[in-house]
Amino acid sequence: MLTDTSQSSNAGRKPPSTETLRDGTRVLIRYIGSEDADLERRLLQELSPESKQFRFLGQVKVTDELVRRLTNVDPRDTVALIALVQGATGDREIGVGRFCLDEDRATCECAITVSDEWQGKGLGYLMMRDLIELARARGVRRMYSIDAADNHKMRELAQAFGFERVVHPDFPSEVVHSLVL
Repeated sequence: MLTDTSQSSNAGRKPPSTETLRDGTRVLIRYIGSEDADLERRLLQELSPESKQFRFLGQVKVTDELVRRLTNVDPRDTVALIALVQGATGDREIGVGRFCLDEDRATCECAITVSDEWQGKGLGYLMMRDLIELARARGVRRMYSIDAADNHKMRELAQAFGFERVVHPDFPSEVVHSLVL
C-alpha cells in the first residue's frame, strides 16, 4: 500500500498526489521525511555509476550522514519530494526531487534523481512540474540546476520546461540550466 507520511511542517503546501506514469504505473509523490531513510539509502545504492555521477557530479559514497542530510530537510529552506511505487515487500522509492533556497530566498537550486529502471516513463517530468509549482508558490523567481554537460536526459527535461542552458563559467564540463519563474 502506498503510504502518505507527509509531516505537519508541510501544511499549506501542495498535498501528496497519486500520478500515472506513461506505462500506466501509479506513483505516489509526497514530501520526504526522516522515516524514509531506508528507502532513500536503497535508491542511492541501486543507482548506476552514471546516474550517481549525474546526480552528484561525481561518485559519492552512500553514508548514514548523506542519507540523514537528504531525508531530514528543513522545510523553511528545502522542498524534497519522494516518488513511491507499491512493491511485493512494501513501498519502494523510485525517484526524488528537491530544491533548496539560496540565501536571497528568491533563487533555488533543484535536482531530480530517478531510479535507472524507472527512467523514461515521465516521472522526472512530473517531479519537475511539482517543484516548479511549489517554488512559484513560495515566491521564488529563478530556479537553476547545475548538471554534467553530457547529461542528455536532464537537458531534455530542462528544455521541456523552458530552462535556458549555458556552460558553467568555472567548469566547462558542466552546464547551468536556469528558469525564470
